[in-house]
Amino acid sequence: MKKILILGAGRSSFYLISYLSGNAVKYGWEIIIGDKDQKNLRGLEGMERVRFISLDIVNGEELRGRIESAEVVISMLPAFMHSGVAKLCLELGRHLLTASYVSEEMGLMDGEVRKKGLLFLNECGLDPGIDHASAMAIIDDVKSLGGVVSGFYSYCGGLVGTESDDNPWKYKFSWNPRNVVLAGQATAHYLERGKVKYIPYNRIFLETRELEIEGYGKFEAYPNRDSLSYRVPYQIGSVKNLLRGTLRRTGYGRAWNIFVRLGWTDDSFVIENTFGILYSDLLEAFLPVGSGSLEDRVLRFMGGDAGKGEIEKLKWLGVLDGEVIRLERGSPAFLLQDLLERKWVLGSEDRDLILMQHILEIEGGGEKNIPNKIISTLALEGEDARHTAMAKTVGLPLAIVAKNLMLGEIKLRGVRIPIEKEIYIPLLEELKTCGIVFKEQKFYDDKK
Repeated sequence: MKKILILGAGRSSFYLISYLSGNAVKYGWEIIIGDKDQKNLRGLEGMERVRFISLDIVNGEELRGRIESAEVVISMLPAFMHSGVAKLCLELGRHLLTASYVSEEMGLMDGEVRKKGLLFLNECGLDPGIDHASAMAIIDDVKSLGGVVSGFYSYCGGLVGTESDDNPWKYKFSWNPRNVVLAGQATAHYLERGKVKYIPYNRIFLETRELEIEGYGKFEAYPNRDSLSYRVPYQIGSVKNLLRGTLRRTGYGRAWNIFVRLGWTDDSFVIENTFGILYSDLLEAFLPVGSGSLEDRVLRFMGGDAGKGEIEKLKWLGVLDGEVIRLERGSPAFLLQDLLERKWVLGSEDRDLILMQHILEIEGGGEKNIPNKIISTLALEGEDARHTAMAKTVGLPLAIVAKNLMLGEIKLRGVRIPIEKEIYIPLLEELKTCGIVFKEQKFYDDKK
């Protein structure tokens, strides 16, 4: 019996496992779910052709045996653990799928992966993943008409649905909290009017761009770390404007920037003996010596980059008064994360929201029917705190590609991302049947 091995059953795995369970019944496969933390398996029991095992990834021999027994391995583990899994998959001749960015170490395996006739597909989740597939579908279509992409902007946000938007930050966690806290911690570089532009971390959350999405209102977008690297894989070398960004509700950036300036997103050192002290005491420790209330001192420290609205957000978190630290020790970023995991939690009936938008500027065409601008938008709300839009958009792309690979419908080999037609065309078509649909608007010059 053919097997698919899924390593890790965290918050983004429900739709992945459910989809593969249905296909395992249809095609006679077995799905093995390996996770060290058995509580991650709650709610997944009863799925047909699915077997759950307690698996310690650190136990190399046990992991080796599980990988050897499968045809396809899907790693839902933290990104830093993928390379170890990849080495075993390469040695044992097993295909590997992940939703994480291609690491340098993974990229260096490409030659050997091809020689062994394997596919190591990375960046096959939401962002990265669906963004690649949907962008390439538009870009390839524009090229087929004779157009040239001169500007490419892509934005994505894992947000909270409008009806569940009940805190002043207008944000709740629907994915890895650590990634949210550590976001933006590098200089962003992108292309504007043909020139490379840089925004260092201390300005990322202030120099945002406003974006209005029909039916959902206004948002701000801060630039992602590296937009320039997409010129080559997307084959848009002549592009003059190129920016990828992350969406948040308007006002988020200025408030988050307080934590950046304070040093509360620093993960490079550990503070000891923190259990039981107040977050306001921690705030005092990070502010310059001065007189007045904490509120006044924060405003003076920010020097005009924060006002009443930002202070209200800090008050809601309890940072200015009685919220207590529950950890014995931790980096500033980890201490902040623990607080936010209490405050930004999705309620059991809360609905999250995924928004993604590509904006393409296009040259060429003359008398041809080529638009000068295309806006493609995905909007998807979850059902509740377990059946989230985030889990759906991360898990289903991996599941669909795994099915197609098992059925022999994907012949590509090597270390890849989903930018090839052989992968993205059937992927996008099936995502549509699952309710993951882009709304496309085309704009034409009068001359066209």
